[in-house]
Amino acid sequence: MTLDLPGKKIALTLDDGPHPTYTPQVLKLLRKHKVPGTFFVIGENAHSHPDLVRAIADEGHLVANHSWSHPQLDTLSTKRVRRELGDTSDLIQDILGAPPGLARAPYGAWDKDALTVCAELGMEPLGWSVDTNDWARPGTSKITASVLDGAHSGAIVLTHDGGGDRSQTVTALGQVLPKLLDRGYELVLPA
Repeated sequence: MTLDLPGKKIALTLDDGPHPTYTPQVLKLLRKHKVPGTFFVIGENAHSHPDLVRAIADEGHLVANHSWSHPQLDTLSTKRVRRELGDTSDLIQDILGAPPGLARAPYGAWDKDALTVCAELGMEPLGWSVDTNDWARPGTSKITASVLDGAHSGAIVLTHDGGGDRSQTVTALGQVLPKLLDRGYELVLPA
């Protein structure tokens, strides 16, 4: 999946947060480089850290839906999918005053029923075109290389600010962001 925007534009997305250690570090990097990010939050984490959800939005970033508890949506009943996505949308609306417009299925595992629920909740699904595999903690250099080698106009980069130790991701973003800007890319929100 890529952005349908003209020019050298890339969207940075971050999944599985907010995390009390890594989300603030990512926000600091985005602030330093004056670029936006899209944070696909887990409802459980957002419930535990509403202050971080507000901080993400207050700094001009996009808060999006990544389910309540990170299950594989295409294995669930329609009722459970509705609860996973609906409860997270409701929480985001409670915290920020507006529901999210984007959703990402954990593991990218959409099926027809989950997509229908997503649409009924007023959200568009968003995938990615550059997968850093940072969740596996492959090392800062591999995360950095996957972004820089995969960078292209319209790219949607998948990284994580939650779901475990994301220190490698934070370090990699510190290296990647200035290089993307030096290469003439503009980091944008996908919506």
